Amino acid sequence: MSDNLPQLSKSITEDLHNESMWDWDFLPPEILIQSLSLLPIKTLITCTSVSKTWKSLIQNPTFISTHLNRSKNNHLFLFRLCSKQLSEATRCNRRAPAEKELYKLFWDNNEDFNERTNFDFPFHGESVNGIFNVIGTCNGLVCLADNISRYAYKFILWNPCLRKFVRLPRPNVTFRTHFGYDAKTGFGFDTKTNDYKVARFVTPEWEGLLGKAPPEVEVYSLATGEWRIVTALAPIGAPLDQERQTFFNGALHWVAVRELPSYEMIYFIMVLDLGDEVLREIALPKLSEEDDYLGRQSLSAYGNSLALFNETDKHSLNIWVMKEYGVESSWTKVCTYAVSGFGYCAAAPRGIAFRRSGEVILENLKEQLFSCDLESQKSKDLGITGYGYTFAGSYVESLVLLDKPDRAFTY
Repeated sequence: MSDNLPQLSKSITEDLHNESMWDWDFLPPEILIQSLSLLPIKTLITCTSVSKTWKSLIQNPTFISTHLNRSKNNHLFLFRLCSKQLSEATRCNRRAPAEKELYKLFWDNNEDFNERTNFDFPFHGESVNGIFNVIGTCNGLVCLADNISRYAYKFILWNPCLRKFVRLPRPNVTFRTHFGYDAKTGFGFDTKTNDYKVARFVTPEWEGLLGKAPPEVEVYSLATGEWRIVTALAPIGAPLDQERQTFFNGALHWVAVRELPSYEMIYFIMVLDLGDEVLREIALPKLSEEDDYLGRQSLSAYGNSLALFNETDKHSLNIWVMKEYGVESSWTKVCTYAVSGFGYCAAAPRGIAFRRSGEVILENLKEQLFSCDLESQKSKDLGITGYGYTFAGSYVESLVLLDKPDRAFTY
């Protein structure tokens, strides 16, 4: 019977289209569940209107998990892009009411990188910063934070495929409670409790950087709908301003820095394990005299490894890969991109993310995106221009939030 699942799923879709449903409830429950799990999300949403039984089945967390695991075979890439006008307005703290953030989904299983669809962005005009900061994606959810440059406390978990979202409550740590501070946000999934979590690392202005205090950490749980302070002590230091977090191996990772009493700056990776909520640090690669950590630094998942985009003060970009997670000696430099341009306009490309094929997506000085093979260094123009504030990352279509009708809003 399992060999006929694709045909059964096709038959369900055809019956829905013809509005002449056969009584599919006569199927054994396990066969019905497996057949439904092969259907695309739009069809499944229609299926919830067939009967109360089907609605209950599709909204069941177990079915949502089964469908998610099947969907991971579809390799997709999500981009958040901004127009030139919107990016310039955001940099100058101006409003651009006619310009919207663009969210586009591309296939990542072919060389052509074809666009699959684009999503309507329902939060246009809500950000006090002009645009939202895309913290990350996980299992179909996109985490948004209104924290690019000003103090704001708007956090959203958004499933664009379902057109559903959850607005997070105001966090515990704010300007009113702590006055000036630096904060970084992370987002990921706790496999131990099957819960989605948003974490904030907050340090009083300059104190984390100067090595005077560890960050205060608070975590939001989608299961409970609340923020709470993490009691485990964090390493002293502050995540760097420029870059977002990376969720990898069940933990959140940021490049962080602290200053020693000798005025030496120590760069390291701040790690928060979402399962036991313990904080630790991982060493970054030891650099040669030609390299440094004075430029932009960011992390990314590279297959089953953690990768570092190391932009130096000499405007070159080094890509390092930690081949054995947590082992400092396993850091290996796999590629270097030299400077392009002249004088004050000289700059190396900025590392964005890695494709499933292992190719790296880079943004050049003209803010054009291209894909590059690490071994041959042959590059291909993706035909996408970001104009800054570009987010790119792997994405999976899912039913996450469908089981939370009392808290997830539909637009």
